[in-house]
Amino acid sequence: MYSVRLVNGTSLCSGRLEVKSNQSNQSWSSVCEDDFDLQDAEVVCRELGCGAPSVLQGALYGDMEAPVWTKEFQCRGHESALLGCESSDRNTCSSGKAAGLTCSEPDNFQLVRGSSRCAGELEIKKEGWWRKVDAEDSAWNLKAADVVCRLLDCGSAVSTGWKEMEMYTGIWRIRSTCLQSKSAVRECILTKYSTSLSNLEITCSDSVRLVNGTSLCSGRLEVKSNQSTQSWSSVCEDDFDLQDAEVVCRELGCGAPSVLQGALYGDMEAPVWTKDFQCRGHESALLDCDSSDRNTCSSGKAVRLTCSEPDDVRLSGGASSCAGTPEMKQQGQWRPVTDWDTEWDQKLSSAVCKRLDCGSAVSTNISSSRRTPVWGISRSCVQSDWLVRECLWLTIYMTSPKNLEVVCSDLLAQPNISFSTHIDGVSEATQQGLLVLMGSDFTISCSILPQYPGGSFQLIFNTSDPEQKTYTLPAVNHTAHFLFSAAGSTHRGEYRCVYHLYVFSHNFSSESLPLHLTLAAPLTELIIRLVVLLLGMMSLITALCVTSKVLHIFIQRRLGFN
Repeated sequence: MYSVRLVNGTSLCSGRLEVKSNQSNQSWSSVCEDDFDLQDAEVVCRELGCGAPSVLQGALYGDMEAPVWTKEFQCRGHESALLGCESSDRNTCSSGKAAGLTCSEPDNFQLVRGSSRCAGELEIKKEGWWRKVDAEDSAWNLKAADVVCRLLDCGSAVSTGWKEMEMYTGIWRIRSTCLQSKSAVRECILTKYSTSLSNLEITCSDSVRLVNGTSLCSGRLEVKSNQSTQSWSSVCEDDFDLQDAEVVCRELGCGAPSVLQGALYGDMEAPVWTKDFQCRGHESALLDCDSSDRNTCSSGKAVRLTCSEPDDVRLSGGASSCAGTPEMKQQGQWRPVTDWDTEWDQKLSSAVCKRLDCGSAVSTNISSSRRTPVWGISRSCVQSDWLVRECLWLTIYMTSPKNLEVVCSDLLAQPNISFSTHIDGVSEATQQGLLVLMGSDFTISCSILPQYPGGSFQLIFNTSDPEQKTYTLPAVNHTAHFLFSAAGSTHRGEYRCVYHLYVFSHNFSSESLPLHLTLAAPLTELIIRLVVLLLGMMSLITALCVTSKVLHIFIQRRLGFN
């Protein structure tokens, strides 16, 4: 039985230190931080089966609680138990703070038979045996794999899955939901020995990672060279451009970069990477790019990057890309997505719509159907209404009898708006940049892609007059034509088409881009004006010529007279 324990921490290897002697009637006592040093902490971590101490700080996991241990430990660091250390009496605790301790995870898991120490099959050492690992539950996903990558100091998870074995092999089973709750790895391993035909594989990013973001594809960029002793370094935003960002997003298994901004996910933290990357955009890893030495970071800001999520979500089977059955692509296969923890709800539907840039969820319908292969997803993993790949379960053999359909608010495509004019019975489309001659007839046409039958178009007309004019026509073959006779000054202004449709027991609408119309005088009027202008110019020229001749004769006579 242990004589020490860590309480109020995040795992068995962190918390406020408490000690109890071997006397069964004694209660657990807090330990004063005064003179409790690193050697004492090394003994405690070793006694608890944890790794080396990483944080030693008073009041880190709560204030001192009575009773207080009355001995001052004087460990040398090699002892197997804290009570095996020498000690001396202590009457007071001048700091008034209890010893708080965080031990690192024991070095009892690894990735093997891969391209590097950060890729391969997951193995865990338990009870003295190294064995392959399989998931105990169905919820193993990229988020669980990311915990392993970060504990191995291997960046973030890029991919994970199962490797099939030819025969049943002895394994340890791990509870992925336990791992995602930030518990220590060893706390999530089942004690019972098991066998399986498959084991887990993980590929980590190794030399780059994004931290403090909302998903694996966002955060402050940190880089580490292949030297295992080097720490992670922030990257200066100076000269870190879009091509560099494209390489990072690709290396992390994410989509194209969407936001590149300094200080977006926290301030610069030491140490700072001393190289200036000069990627061309086609490299597979950031450390493969050319680079030059950098001595200072003039902006003082670290690179903050948001990569788009991979194109692995869709709504299928509907007449619109914003309605249908939610599907996600994993391991090269598109399958419907289902929430195995609870019923699929509005939160998950909204996450799908937001991810597809389809607005918000309007309705969700669940019906029964024949069992089909599906991917599972954890509702608790979906944060801030954003559906991300790390929440998707990787279970291969899962089927569901449910048929789900989600309808998003941006269901309809954007209508098109165009116009044509009619001169002497002939229609001429889009003349001179939306210019209509006074007195001519013209037509405003509204149309939309053929998604659903029916609906109507509303033409909204805005002029300098504060009163807005509207016209409505039913959609025939997904089009409506609004005819106007004898164009006048009252027709000058901005036009918009709005398509209205009632479907899925809801009203939907979609608005076109604006169309601006200006008017010009009729052709005959323009000709008359031109003729008048020419006659005026000819009269002016004649007058100038006559004046010039008279002036010349006058000058000659004056000269002759003198």
